[in-house]
Amino acid sequence: MPATIPITRPCVGEEEAEAAAAVVRSGWLSQGERVNDFEQAVAKYVGARYAVATSNCTTALHLALIAAGVGPGDEVICPSFSFIATANAIRHAGAVPIFVDIDPRSYNIDAEDVERAITPRTRAIMPVDQIGLAADIPSVCALAARHGLRVVEDAAPALGATVAGRRVGQLSDFTCFSFHPRKSITTGEGGVITTDDADAADRLRRLRSHAASTSDLWRHESGTTEFEVYAELGYNCRMTDIQAAIGIVQMHRLDSILAERRRVAERYSELLCDHDRLQVPFEPPKYQHTYQSYCIRLVGGSAIRAEVMRALADEGIATRKGVMAIHLEPYYRALAPELHLPVTERASAETMLLPLYAGMTDAEQCSVVDALLRALR
Repeated sequence: MPATIPITRPCVGEEEAEAAAAVVRSGWLSQGERVNDFEQAVAKYVGARYAVATSNCTTALHLALIAAGVGPGDEVICPSFSFIATANAIRHAGAVPIFVDIDPRSYNIDAEDVERAITPRTRAIMPVDQIGLAADIPSVCALAARHGLRVVEDAAPALGATVAGRRVGQLSDFTCFSFHPRKSITTGEGGVITTDDADAADRLRRLRSHAASTSDLWRHESGTTEFEVYAELGYNCRMTDIQAAIGIVQMHRLDSILAERRRVAERYSELLCDHDRLQVPFEPPKYQHTYQSYCIRLVGGSAIRAEVMRALADEGIATRKGVMAIHLEPYYRALAPELHLPVTERASAETMLLPLYAGMTDAEQCSVVDALLRALR
């Protein structure tokens, strides 16, 4: 039976439906003008020179790694505390993920652990903006510059997040966003890479479409009979105009959605901050969280978390366990069976996500809090 209060709910309506229908009626459904318009909207919003849309954030990460020069045999340093797509994208590029530990309060990559992990084979660092809170990108970028490395930022849930007033998307060599329905705004599926590197942006546009030297849209608009050339191995990672049209509408909603998510998150913190058996999310000074989810920490480990989650499920309230420790998943455990990351492993065992979405009512939120406190008692 579906939960009465879901873990999330996309904020979409008739305007998105009409935008998608207009694309269907136009007859041009993929990688056309709407995609270009969506890319420009994202680039302008984050303050980057270029944005390149892709089919999802995993393909965005994969293509960004290739554009960053990552290839077979290289090492890419990343946190284990993330969704598995972070490491999978590194493997798709032929490289080896080198997992490092996290800060115990922000749950983001520990820059000191990154420095200890750098070897002659390291080619890039992939920080993750976990749950919508930007990592310590200034420190990571400074470290990368000292060692001649590239930074490919996994900002899947962090569109709209800021560091010292600067938006995520303009801080790293490459920044990758997700538009999955779990994120603040959605295109159903979809991703975007932002960068200030003109040559890299051109290459990314080719790579996402089988590495063709010209796009279908360009050939259509130019009326030329020139044939495209395929100079390298490419991929099929195109975004559709249907997705992009929805995304354009969603971009207009983004700031209001983020404000509403923050309101709900701050109310959670007010209601829960004095409870001695849980910790509420941490937001460092000069950082602005997007709150893809509201992540609490239950003191005592995974057994208590399981009991609490079952109790809330019995009351029709959806929850999710916290972020995984990728290095403990079977595929990656086989690659590094002895790896131990104590901060990551404890955070993965003790964290839990509560329902949070734009439009969540105070009554729904009170139901979640009351059920949680009953379970903890």
